[in-house]
Amino acid sequence: MGYHPGMEDDGVYLAAVKSNLNPTLYPHDATFFRIQIQATFFDKWMAAFVHFTGIPVPWAELLWQFASIAVILWCCFAIARALFKDRLAQWAGVAMVAAMLTLPVAGTAINIADQHLHPRNAATALILLAVTRILAGKRWQAMPLLLLSFLLHPIMALMGISFCVFLALATTESVHLWVFKWIRRRPRPATAAALIPLGWMFAPPNAIWRRALQTRAYDHLYQWAWYEWLGALAPLFLFWLLWRVAHKQGDTLLARFAVAVFAFGIFHQAVAMIVLATPALVRLTHLQPMRFLHLIYIFMTLMAGCLIGKYLLKPKVWQWAAYLLLINTGMFIAQRQLFKGTEHLELPGRQSANPWLQAFSWVRQNTPSDAYFALDPYYLAAPGEDYHGFRALAERSQLADALKDTAAVAMVPELGPTWQRQMDAQQGWPHFQLADFQRLKAEFGVDWVVVSYPPPQGLPCPWHDGAVSVCQVP
Repeated sequence: MGYHPGMEDDGVYLAAVKSNLNPTLYPHDATFFRIQIQATFFDKWMAAFVHFTGIPVPWAELLWQFASIAVILWCCFAIARALFKDRLAQWAGVAMVAAMLTLPVAGTAINIADQHLHPRNAATALILLAVTRILAGKRWQAMPLLLLSFLLHPIMALMGISFCVFLALATTESVHLWVFKWIRRRPRPATAAALIPLGWMFAPPNAIWRRALQTRAYDHLYQWAWYEWLGALAPLFLFWLLWRVAHKQGDTLLARFAVAVFAFGIFHQAVAMIVLATPALVRLTHLQPMRFLHLIYIFMTLMAGCLIGKYLLKPKVWQWAAYLLLINTGMFIAQRQLFKGTEHLELPGRQSANPWLQAFSWVRQNTPSDAYFALDPYYLAAPGEDYHGFRALAERSQLADALKDTAAVAMVPELGPTWQRQMDAQQGWPHFQLADFQRLKAEFGVDWVVVSYPPPQGLPCPWHDGAVSVCQVP
């Protein structure tokens, strides 16, 4: 799986944690990450944990990443144990999930678990723990767990609450037949959507907001490629098939679990298709309705491993060695291809060989906390940068970028003019000369830049290596 703190969304959450611990950080641009986390207590909880325990932020992140993954796998084992009597099936299922943690979830731009600490990992652990309580017949214990998950990641928690409702219905003796009949009916999700008392979601969006939204391809369901549609619909068919087979074999609890996943998927797929096809509901796009597939992919991976263990694997060392080698090798190779410029495990205290991360480290240690930086708006996609966030790792303010800051604009269109102005000012970045950087300084107060090496003439650069330069704008 690897471990990459500060990467992708962790550039948002980690910056927020550090801002809570040190309010003097990010005096110029905190809005771009605070807007995105206003509905979660994750950053405040992490900051409080660091404050009261004295554990440094990098080690606290690693600790809770490990704990989140451990709980996810423990819950998968508990679910497998409830649904399969065969011990080999249970362990094969857990092994499959462990190997496939970085499996992409159709076209949603997320994996089963993130390679860094993310509230989605912690919320997923709590949701799965709630599922184990329902399967154990202790439904009341699921409620506080789902509430905690809501405080960490509201969108994922709502999906978890929805699934737990379907599972509770499917496993209730007096209503499971009603559930079977219900899934044969056409869902009516529009009624539920109409009851949401959030009028701002229906306000007409502006052109800048639409531009930002267009950068988030995973939010546009009807622009997905055929294989992404296959990745969304095939799991639903597989759970329908599992339900029918388990029902015929008299495996009652497995059949009810499968029908709960199937009904949950059909309902949310219909909701997503209606919401994302209705122009009047375009403001709901950022709620990412297709991410219901996250839970389905976890259960699909778990069931696939359990069935392999039940029907194909024998208690022989060579078979298990081959199984583990097969399911892990491909995923490991994929991760190394994805992060070619970075160590597989970016552990605290370990000096990175990545020139971008070296530059960020130098900035953090050698520039004023109120320094204002500008980087190539597309720096996250630069070769070897591997999507590591400057704000989180350098702990300094930066002008808006073209890849991650669009998430803030998509959530709050009022940020659009600020984002647009900063993006326009950085047009033509690869060809910038000293006068262009001085223009950014005059317009925004930018006094430092991170540029490629060699830097443009006239820029004093106290740090550089063969790829990146950190320069002060005179």
